[in-house]
Amino acid sequence: MIQVEDLHKSFDGHVVLDGISFEIGKGQVVALIGGSGGGKSVLLKHLAGLMKPDKGRVIIDGADLKTLRGGQLRALRDRLGFLFQGGALFDSLTVYENVAFPLREKTKMKEREIREKVLKELELVGLKGAEDKYPSQISGGMVKRAALARALVRDPEIMLFDEPTTGLDPVIGQAILELIDACHKRISFTGIVVTHEIPRIFSYVDRVLMIYEGKLRVNATPQELMRSEDPVVKSFLGY
Repeated sequence: MIQVEDLHKSFDGHVVLDGISFEIGKGQVVALIGGSGGGKSVLLKHLAGLMKPDKGRVIIDGADLKTLRGGQLRALRDRLGFLFQGGALFDSLTVYENVAFPLREKTKMKEREIREKVLKELELVGLKGAEDKYPSQISGGMVKRAALARALVRDPEIMLFDEPTTGLDPVIGQAILELIDACHKRISFTGIVVTHEIPRIFSYVDRVLMIYEGKLRVNATPQELMRSEDPVVKSFLGY
């Protein structure tokens, strides 16, 4: 489903990604871990087609993102959902309008169909009754839930999560991880979760990718990672 081949990216001479390669099978969910500023979000933006590599390729379902233009790239992005770190809701729109936005912009659904779909999605993420509130009127956890509903409302084949629990207390953070897992079981997307939620995230993913000094240090199952004798991994995990 997703192939990354020898990916390189630098900014002003600073190497961020230095020959990253991996594959993710259809329906799998992987955690992407590593130190702050280590390139995790940069990699995620390459997968979304928001950045172009200096060298290497990102291939999704056989299509090389670097070669796609115009309608082809838009069609590929239409198959993808992105949960931004801060939620990225529109402050001037209600929760309902935020979730309805991609349906109004990207589909020809009638307003009655949009309402039915949006209210169903909000109920699934635990926001029934909050549809008329604005982002400033709800908690951080509710903002993340609304952003998740917006990302999922078109039933994407691929989901990219950039630090979905940042800024949330441990209880709410755990609830968001459980919600992501429930959504995956419902629509079977292929997913990547950039996270510092270690080891909690290990219960919800098939594999763990670890970036260290621009390179892919680890590509392993959670169980294999926890048994690793690599001193860098042991230090990162705190044991």
